[in-house]
Amino acid sequence: MWTRSSVHLTADLVIAGQWDGRLTAFDRDRDSLDPRWGVTHPGHPVTLGSLEDELVVGSRGEDGTIAAYDLATGERRWAYETATDIGPPAKDGIFALPYVVALETDPDRGAVYAAARRYERDGADRRWHSTVFAFDADGRVRWRYETDASPIAIDVNEAGDRLAVGYNRCMGSHDVGLVVLDTDSGETRWDWDPGTDGDRRVGDVSFDGPHLAVASHGDKRGYLLGPGGEERWRLDLAVETELGDETLYAYPNHASALDGRVAFATGNTYAKQSRDTDSLHPNEHQLTVVDAAGDPLWTASLDGFAHELTTAGDTLVVPCAQHFRTRDSAAHGVRRFDAENGPLEDVPTDGIATAVAADERTIVAIEEPVAYHDETQVRGEYALHTFPIDR
Repeated sequence: MWTRSSVHLTADLVIAGQWDGRLTAFDRDRDSLDPRWGVTHPGHPVTLGSLEDELVVGSRGEDGTIAAYDLATGERRWAYETATDIGPPAKDGIFALPYVVALETDPDRGAVYAAARRYERDGADRRWHSTVFAFDADGRVRWRYETDASPIAIDVNEAGDRLAVGYNRCMGSHDVGLVVLDTDSGETRWDWDPGTDGDRRVGDVSFDGPHLAVASHGDKRGYLLGPGGEERWRLDLAVETELGDETLYAYPNHASALDGRVAFATGNTYAKQSRDTDSLHPNEHQLTVVDAAGDPLWTASLDGFAHELTTAGDTLVVPCAQHFRTRDSAAHGVRRFDAENGPLEDVPTDGIATAVAADERTIVAIEEPVAYHDETQVRGEYALHTFPIDR
């Protein structure tokens, strides 16, 4: 359930980021996916975006490097080590590494926005260090927004003047799940919080015109907020539900707003009383799409854990892994949906699908091998897939 690979589409390239640091750009217009160039990025390249002529890469690694590469040649243009701001890892282990968890690019303004975080734990003492950055296309840092909370998602609006930042864990002095920043100055324009107890707050954010869709980890609901943060509607997604002797819930992990519709994807079942559960939440691993008023259009089961939710026009694409509690390898694959009407197709994979990108022509996905903990069989392989979109 943590990011190991990345994939990105440009007009003529498919770019894959691998856990060993390799970045490879493939010619997307050839059936054979001929490599155009390849480089090694410092750290694990887990977040990708692009401007007009450069690829921007965020990593999980000792230095939490963000770097930009020439799209035509792969030559590095600039790099920035986010560990300078959030600190180096406090100990060994993947979860201690500085992590560029989210990256957004605005080609019209030549701007790059990134959220980096670092986690450290000493016994019962748990701390987050995080910074949101605005870069110019040449790598100059225009502003920083620093907190002691854990950012999980960012999104820039269509006008390019607002950046939404969602925080999924607020354990220190920063005690609000969402801030909306001015992209020119980095100043807070408004903020919002689900108002729930505990440190869980927001799972994802997505702009649609002046409105902002929010997936709430605090109360397991979906929200649509107006341009100043006023609540337009809220939707029960996987709220606490009594089944037998258990109180079950699931986190809404993903939100995507597009053209007057909002999609939410929920994750694994958890119980308030214990780690294991006897039952499953009725709305776990579910994709829910509503209209601009918050009225349901359709729902569909994802059958397993969805690492992300991406959109292209009126198409929704979800990569799925096995079910968290009731394993079934038939859940592995890439699911495609029409935003208005629901399911279109499932493309199965032997391994788990962990990362996707899509545009009007093509879906690309990363498949990773998986071995279940009580089996010796390895399912699937580390592979890049492309699927044409037939309309």
